[in-house]
Amino acid sequence: MSSAAEQEAVRESVRKVLERTSKEAGAEAGTGPVKERVLDGGQRPPAVWPGAPMPLGARFRVGPDGVAGTNFALWAGGAEAVELCLFDDEGDETRLPLTELTHEIWHGFVPGVQPGQRYGYRVHGRWDPWTGARWNPAKLLLDPYARAVDGSFTLPAEVYGHVRDWPQQQVADTVRDERDSAPYVPKGVVVHDDDDWAEDRRPKTPWADSVIYELHVRGFTKRHPEIPEELRGTYAGLAHPAAIGHLTRLGVTAVELLPVHQFAHEDHLLRRGLHNYWGYNSIGYFAPHADYSASGTGGQQVGEFKRMVRALHDAGIEVILDVVYNHTAEASELGPMLSLRGIDNRGYYRLQSDARRYTDYTGCGNTLHVVQPHVLRLITDSLRYWVTEMGVDGFRFDLAAALARSMHDVDMLSPFLAVIAQDPVLRRVKLIAEPWDVGNGGYQVGAFPPLWTEWNDRYRDAVRDFWRGALPDVRDLGYRLTGSSDLYAWGGRRPYASVNFITAHDGFTLRDLVSYEQKHNEANGEGNRDGTSDNRAWNCGTEGETDDPGINALRRRQLRNLLTTLLLSTGVPMLVAGDEMGRTQGGNNNAYCQDNEIGWLDWSLLDQPQWRELTELTARLLALRHTHAVLRRRAFFSGRPQAADGLRDLAWFTRQGTEMTEEDWYAPAATVGLYLSGRDIPGRDARGEQVTDDSFLAILHAADRPSSFRLPGPPWAQAYELVLDTSREDQSTAPGTVHRGSETLTVPARAVVLLRVSE
Repeated sequence: MSSAAEQEAVRESVRKVLERTSKEAGAEAGTGPVKERVLDGGQRPPAVWPGAPMPLGARFRVGPDGVAGTNFALWAGGAEAVELCLFDDEGDETRLPLTELTHEIWHGFVPGVQPGQRYGYRVHGRWDPWTGARWNPAKLLLDPYARAVDGSFTLPAEVYGHVRDWPQQQVADTVRDERDSAPYVPKGVVVHDDDDWAEDRRPKTPWADSVIYELHVRGFTKRHPEIPEELRGTYAGLAHPAAIGHLTRLGVTAVELLPVHQFAHEDHLLRRGLHNYWGYNSIGYFAPHADYSASGTGGQQVGEFKRMVRALHDAGIEVILDVVYNHTAEASELGPMLSLRGIDNRGYYRLQSDARRYTDYTGCGNTLHVVQPHVLRLITDSLRYWVTEMGVDGFRFDLAAALARSMHDVDMLSPFLAVIAQDPVLRRVKLIAEPWDVGNGGYQVGAFPPLWTEWNDRYRDAVRDFWRGALPDVRDLGYRLTGSSDLYAWGGRRPYASVNFITAHDGFTLRDLVSYEQKHNEANGEGNRDGTSDNRAWNCGTEGETDDPGINALRRRQLRNLLTTLLLSTGVPMLVAGDEMGRTQGGNNNAYCQDNEIGWLDWSLLDQPQWRELTELTARLLALRHTHAVLRRRAFFSGRPQAADGLRDLAWFTRQGTEMTEEDWYAPAATVGLYLSGRDIPGRDARGEQVTDDSFLAILHAADRPSSFRLPGPPWAQAYELVLDTSREDQSTAPGTVHRGSETLTVPARAVVLLRVSE
């Protein structure tokens, strides 16, 4: 509201209604004063012993006098009372007041509570949305530290803390809903953490040697014909030899899993009969998403996830989680009350000066208040849990700039980044930032401190623009192909700070990038308004699928060009599952709600020779990258002569075979030659020996006609051997051809030609 007088007027307008509806709804739902419940058979509710405030969450253990039970601990800073709610197999609820309060943590030990027990909390306090207070004990709340979640979020009106359908929508969030939400919300599950990771062998792949493969647990295996049907779309499916075999044949070193934290579906999707497919709507930061479990949701999903991690580790593949700590599924003040909002709204979320409203740096309705110590603790406890108890090897942080904000601005000395930097567990794992959010000053590519790598969208844009003929000159391309030193050569950062990608889950697939120029998101039900319109795509002359053999051949050539460019570039390459086999989403560039054939990987593509050949090319490029250290540099190029003969570690050439001048960098160009010297690689191997390698010349030619290119002669090379030519569908015929230095080579239209220095 704009003034205190207006706020008071609104309060008065709903006060009388509140007095009536609270009594009526409370009587109907049984949410009046809580009484000790009598169990079946005349038993009294179990005793609640004092327990301990640490660790947070529900932890099964042996208590006093050797009695087994579960310790429950919940941070709820401003609450007046907390009830632990236990549910039996029939859904009957037993409420147990937690009376012990230590440093704002409510806790108690309940003897006899075993793993598999379902539970939640009811938290009492003031209802005063104008000051940000939104406690409502009628709403069952998920424990933020729950290790497993049983049930699905369906979001009927009963799960909202306010009266969702209040006639005056402008004040609906101020009217408390007194109906019981317990029958409609999932419950936490007590889990016994008894796994021994002693036999697990983490791959510990160095950053410079890493190749990331972004995939969706469900979508990657849902249509795989060699995986048993009951395992498709699950953690067990991803652990199946058929799934892992594809990854090892490609040669990737890490999978980056789209969110696997327990998440909820948005109300607007459920109303349209759709679901959140990608999972960027977290509500349980310790729980593996239950719908991806083949073995059950009563805690079994935890063990299944761990077995998946072990299977991937055994294959030499690291597991990186895409994590969403910037916001939660509770959305704006008009969203549901599922967990944090009902525990302590003011303590967990960033609020505006008008405390009814949320500060939204994420575009999702709310932003976690990471400056608050207990919020920071929630995040870091979660991260450590996934590393130490679930075995993962790193994290990609969605909208990481929102986590790096102090009170308002993005601050690279923020509490979040400072805590990560000194944490003995987290500073040793892979940390990837999506270095932006939607708030003012949120674009921070190149700004994150050492320890961090970043999604480099400037690489994406430069490579897309070059191959569609839209770069005004090649200055930006030069930086992107060689590790983006303009962004990362500071503070001890290295070329592998740049995660190079051309596509990601968000946007066109690689095949769609060369088949569509406009988004086609009608299936999302939002009038094609969602998703970006800045695709930097070229459809090769026809929008969408076509039977024209010439256009299809050109599109396949462009796919080879894009993949080859990515995998020859300095930095850490990221592939998206299915791009190596021509996966399409039919032009949908925002398939976040397409849990169907649009979003799932179509493995039948491998039955078609043209897509099988693309997969084989990808594997060959990754093998080349793995074999040659010059393609995996751990330090930036200097561009200076390293020996008396004037040979440098990096050189750029024009079509005439002359080194590029300052003027050449500023001139329009469709052809560029990149010379990588393997003689001058800085650093030593594990035995202390100088690292040396072959030298390569890569010619990138984006014009629509063939071009002559004069190969550099001595001291660069006496002769060159052809390694690959992307103009060819069949790469098996490319290797072996020898060309002399200073020879003029005809480079086919729109092609990458890679040559190895042979003399």
